[in-house]
Amino acid sequence: MKELKTTNYKFFQNRKCEFFPCHKVNDDSSFNCLFCFCPLFMLKDKCGGNFKYKDGIKDCSNCLIPHSKGGYDYIMTKMKDVIEKAKIDE
Repeated sequence: MKELKTTNYKFFQNRKCEFFPCHKVNDDSSFNCLFCFCPLFMLKDKCGGNFKYKDGIKDCSNCLIPHSKGGYDYIMTKMKDVIEKAKIDE
């Protein structure tokens, strides 16, 4: 595996997006757009984020995990759970 010298792959920002920032924040300079749609959404109440259910639908509008400074690392720790959920029953 190639040794990485930077961690630039963990952060992306699109200030031209018509939804930027898609969550209310005090400082948008470190707002990470890499996970525009959170890959942990499918984990329901096991994602670890600040969500609530509204009319039976998961509402993540108060969650900043995917957009925060440590969000990439946190999401990577939960990807094994996403992979398990995505497996088919044989």
